[in-house]
Amino acid sequence: MPSQYHDRIVALSRFNGGPFLTTSFFLDTDQSKRTRKEILLAAKNMIAGARADVAALDAAKDKKASLEKDLTAVEAYCGGNMTSASPGLAIYACSGAGFWEKLDLPEAPHGRIVFDHNPYIRPVNRILENRRRFLVLILDRREARWYEIFMGRIGPLASLSSDIPKKAKSGVEGQETKRIERHVDALVHGHLKRAAQMTFDILKKNGFAGLWVGCADVLHRDFEALLHPFVRERIKGRLKTKPADPLDKVLHEAEELERQLKGQEEDILLKKLVGEIEKGSRARSGLRDCLAAINKGEVQTLVVTRLHAVPGKHCPRCNLLYLDELRCPSCERKTETRPDIVDEAIEAALQRHCDIKYVNAPSKLDHYGKIGALLRYKA
Repeated sequence: MPSQYHDRIVALSRFNGGPFLTTSFFLDTDQSKRTRKEILLAAKNMIAGARADVAALDAAKDKKASLEKDLTAVEAYCGGNMTSASPGLAIYACSGAGFWEKLDLPEAPHGRIVFDHNPYIRPVNRILENRRRFLVLILDRREARWYEIFMGRIGPLASLSSDIPKKAKSGVEGQETKRIERHVDALVHGHLKRAAQMTFDILKKNGFAGLWVGCADVLHRDFEALLHPFVRERIKGRLKTKPADPLDKVLHEAEELERQLKGQEEDILLKKLVGEIEKGSRARSGLRDCLAAINKGEVQTLVVTRLHAVPGKHCPRCNLLYLDELRCPSCERKTETRPDIVDEAIEAALQRHCDIKYVNAPSKLDHYGKIGALLRYKA
């Protein structure tokens, strides 16, 4: 997840409005699929339905008044201030506690409004978990161009152009031909060396998840030999694009490679998780056991099947999570029902500095309750 979003998601996971409920609003704002008028109408219809839900809610007047103010504020924002061109929008509000947080999303969420004690962060966390910044280098014997790919967009970072003459012309023979070829080879080597150094500088200065390299086979071996180990170990794959290719072609190919990389990473993660589950040492599977491990602070990485949702229980005193306990085993207080205890588990894991990883169904995790956890140490 991008670092600037990660901090905001963690802050959201820690927010508690006290006696007031929090409104979580999600809207598909992708104007490539719908007009602005249609988007605003969808928001208006959702808010109207939510107002009816508030009216029917069995809650104190001040709690309902806070939710009404939330909906009014969201409606005002959508009607007058919604200028973002992002495909998705998330708003979190709790007027009773003076809280408001807006996030522009790189992917359209499912449109809905959720009232709960805490911000409903799961849809946002799932979308942002897939978004990473990559560096792209497109290189030939004369040109080198660096691009940043982030949130489905590509932008130029730097470029390098070297004056490399062509190979010796036909008709030039003997020692002169060899001298020209050695001279050209030296210039190309210098060009590749400068490109390698610039790549190192860019990667070291900026936090990228990896590097894609577009380079002809005839140059790639020489170029890779010049790379610092710091750069070499961050190469995630190779592109077929050339420096003169349009940006949309570079973006399309790089995003396809990233999808393949995510699939490979998911396979590796599941293989490790399942292996540890079957050994019974550094992993837990199933919602009940994963909740218990989160409660104890044992989880290092929580692995969740996308869209998996189950109701559960929460202790308001101990702030512990359970699957179906009517009373908290720790303090004997009556537990409260939560509509999605998986989302609560994700929030709790984030607060405890755990990594959250999502996998697509069907997967091997389906056989283990659709949720698993790698532990910080052997149980």
